[in-house]
Amino acid sequence: MARLFLGIDSSTQSLSAVVIDLDTRKVVYEKSLNFDQALPQFKTKNGVLVSRDPLVKHSSPLLWAAALDLLFAQMKTDKVALENILAVSGCGQQHGSVYLNEKAAAVLENLDPKKSLVENLTGVFARKTSPIWMDSSTAKECAEIRKKLGGIKFTASRTGSDTFERFTGPQIRKFYKTDPKAFAKTAHIALVSSFMASLLAGKIAPIDFGDGAGMNLMDIRRKNWNHDALKATAPSLVKKLPLLAESGRAVGPVSKYFVEKFGLNAEALATVWTGDNPASVIGLGLIQPGQVAISLGTSDTFFGTMEKCQTDESGEGHVFGSPAGGYLTLICFKNGSLAREKIRELYKIADWKKFGELVAQTPPGNNGGILLPWFEAEIVPRVNQPGIRRFELDEKNAAANCRAVFEAQMLSMRLHSQWMQVAPEKIFVTGGASNDRALLQVLADVMNCKVLRIEISKSAALGAALQAAHGWLVAADQNPKWEKLVAGFTAPVPGSEIKPDKKAAKVYDQMLEKYAACEYDAL
Repeated sequence: MARLFLGIDSSTQSLSAVVIDLDTRKVVYEKSLNFDQALPQFKTKNGVLVSRDPLVKHSSPLLWAAALDLLFAQMKTDKVALENILAVSGCGQQHGSVYLNEKAAAVLENLDPKKSLVENLTGVFARKTSPIWMDSSTAKECAEIRKKLGGIKFTASRTGSDTFERFTGPQIRKFYKTDPKAFAKTAHIALVSSFMASLLAGKIAPIDFGDGAGMNLMDIRRKNWNHDALKATAPSLVKKLPLLAESGRAVGPVSKYFVEKFGLNAEALATVWTGDNPASVIGLGLIQPGQVAISLGTSDTFFGTMEKCQTDESGEGHVFGSPAGGYLTLICFKNGSLAREKIRELYKIADWKKFGELVAQTPPGNNGGILLPWFEAEIVPRVNQPGIRRFELDEKNAAANCRAVFEAQMLSMRLHSQWMQVAPEKIFVTGGASNDRALLQVLADVMNCKVLRIEISKSAALGAALQAAHGWLVAADQNPKWEKLVAGFTAPVPGSEIKPDKKAAKVYDQMLEKYAACEYDAL
């Protein structure tokens, strides 16, 4: 019998499934359901409920439950061998929170397969909607929590991150302040990940160390709830939070609901879910300390792995527990492809091939010219007033400006990841701009290490499926090794390796100090 494992990713706009066959090392099934299209009755736009306040971004937990029913029904229709699935794990959009009342635990234990999940769950919510990661309405609560914890440095060193509007702790505090009666009726606070895991397990599931770190409530080093952070957030909070646990740990057999309704293996294990970013780290194969991946998309995201916890005193980077053990960091640069495309438009460059040719016309280091491409307000470094700045750079020189945007982005990544104290031997790249060899050469030269491209769609769902396999092997006392587990699933694209030019690398070593000074001057 094939050893199959199911990974589910509950993201902002969709619910995705990936099934892997552990013996053939292959993805045997993948499917994605778009919330807006598949469930129009919930009236979401891009997975989010329309709000009069542009800062408020909520969704409905019943939407996610309805999507889970639909996804399993689709897998059954597609003749996925659900009876051969040995474990299910998953991940959810980070930071989003679900508020359940005292009825929830009993309802979860007795889900009726003759009804839908939505029908089963009617009446279990202390709050009808869930604030998600896009919500930025809690600036006041962030300031209050940060002040009580002693400032940015202390908040980051305790919880892994400075307080951020989208993080769960400030969202909980706002709910407590604005609706104390509903907060009092809240018996269980879940994350998107642990809520979905609870549905599959038929019981209140733990929150894992990866997603728990995105709450400003977990002690990042001890991996338990931080008493001071809880106290700064809301009264009696510890009573409303579940246990913390390792990602992928078995919670128990899957709920009979899924067995009787869809034919899921009755002995399949339901496991602890994680956040989509920690799951993606597994799906990208980042399981060794010091490994780095960069997603080159609308925004550029730097993922790094660490054995020992290092936190960013400036509060720019985030540290989460890694499902593979140790820690991972996430640093987000808002002006990614957004800035590259703006430069292309500015100089009326026909395509990216021509853009790369222009970059090649200028030497590494750009004759000392530096650009700060903050077309939008930037996250790292914190730039509230957008606007581009040039230093010793001719605005009319298209080729120099093309190189300058590439160099600035890569130098910024190197500068703002130094606190991790990690010198990567190789960097994996993914995302829309990962096909741009000119950009990747600058990356290799600035970081002075080889760069390899990986093409993995649904990396979060794949990471969740691998997490399910790991959890099952642990439960079977088979002592699995992550390196062996991910082998074959996360291989780089053949022939994609780009090596650094040693002369260029020396130029960038010297240029980093100047870039840092320009950034400091601009800020």
